[in-house]
Amino acid sequence: MSEIVIRHAEDRDAQALHQLYAQVPLYTGTLQLPYCPESLWEERLAVKAPGKFALVACIDDKIVGNAGMMIEQNLRRRHVASFGIGVDSAFQGRGIGSALIAAVVDLCDNWLGIKRIELTVYADNEGAIALYKKFGFVVEGLSPCFAMRNGDLVDALHMGRIKPERR
Repeated sequence: MSEIVIRHAEDRDAQALHQLYAQVPLYTGTLQLPYCPESLWEERLAVKAPGKFALVACIDDKIVGNAGMMIEQNLRRRHVASFGIGVDSAFQGRGIGSALIAAVVDLCDNWLGIKRIELTVYADNEGAIALYKKFGFVVEGLSPCFAMRNGDLVDALHMGRIKPERR
């Protein structure tokens, strides 16, 4: 397999991200909606909000994954970032999710002064939960009936990771 390259998402990536999240497993595994217009991705990439990061994972210049991260803007929570990821169905199990999470953790731990990283994941997404645990995230709580998915209300787990202290 070719090398996974992580880079910041650019405005020109809107079409590729639109196609990525048009995949049924991606919009059912995240809070994205089906039938999303490409203009939504154009708008998301165009907005340069403080503390907002959009990364893409590429193999041979093809976008195969995405991570969106946001640093909390509330002055009392600026030590916290949250993120979500999506990986192309055809490329899952090849280390792309790990590469994206490693990039998020590196940014938070080594460049942005973030102490706590948090995320929400559907409680039945065992693969994602195992991946997050590999990076030191722990389950902190359960939200029953968190979101609508395919006509059913599904539960979500809240997971967090506190930056380990350096000695």
